[in-house]
Amino acid sequence: MSILVTGGRGAVARALSGLLTARGIPFRLGSRERGTSDAVHCDLSDPATFPAALAGVRSVFLYAEASAAEAFVKEAVSAGVEHVVLLSSSSVLGPDPAGSPISAGHLAVEQALLASPLRTTLLRPGSFASNAMSWSWPLKSGRPVHLPYPGSFCDPVHEADIAEAALAVLTDPELGGRAYTLTGPQSLTFATQLAILGSVLDRPVPFATVTPEEWKAEMADYIPGPYADALLDFWAASDGLPVPVTDAVEQLTGHPARSFETWARDHAEAFGG
Repeated sequence: MSILVTGGRGAVARALSGLLTARGIPFRLGSRERGTSDAVHCDLSDPATFPAALAGVRSVFLYAEASAAEAFVKEAVSAGVEHVVLLSSSSVLGPDPAGSPISAGHLAVEQALLASPLRTTLLRPGSFASNAMSWSWPLKSGRPVHLPYPGSFCDPVHEADIAEAALAVLTDPELGGRAYTLTGPQSLTFATQLAILGSVLDRPVPFATVTPEEWKAEMADYIPGPYADALLDFWAASDGLPVPVTDAVEQLTGHPARSFETWARDHAEAFGG
């Protein structure tokens, strides 16, 4: 067994598992859920689950969970792991990553890995295109999407591109040991993303502008207050300001990053398409 893929229920882990299976590359899927038939129990917040998950492993695709990061690193070193590929976030490149609940956890795991003898590769995606899944709830119920900053830009990246980038750095030693900022091919506003989604679904996708306070109250059951505040601050900072995009996906995969339209077509069913 050579590769442990953590976060077994996550979209990137599932896509990576499919790629590894298709290429006949041995791997072990780790999941925090007990009794998963195709996965070993590996709860990244519970060090007691680490030894069995890491036994015989030489490389790890790691989701960023800060609560037991140092314990995971220690166990990985003891198990003989040589290379860890961390699914981090480009938010760690912001002006005060340690002060933001969105980036602080990713930063802590990065620091724990970089302070260890493990060869570490950092994959830092920007905005996941799959964040748009939150719009499926109002769209399927016939309500407009509520946006506090419809003109805020982001760099939506397809989870399939992240998985292919992970495959590349896991299987090509020359690519590992570096940090990569992964983005989609375009900087798009939320309003533009909704227009693209409407074009794919062939129906209007309305939105309504709400105040930050109204949005925070609406999302209170789903997003803890500090995280909601951090998101609002980020959106306010990029309101009307395109964010930079990179060619890291193409550098690692050999093809341009998939567009948001491609992502929308791949997931149209989730929006009732």
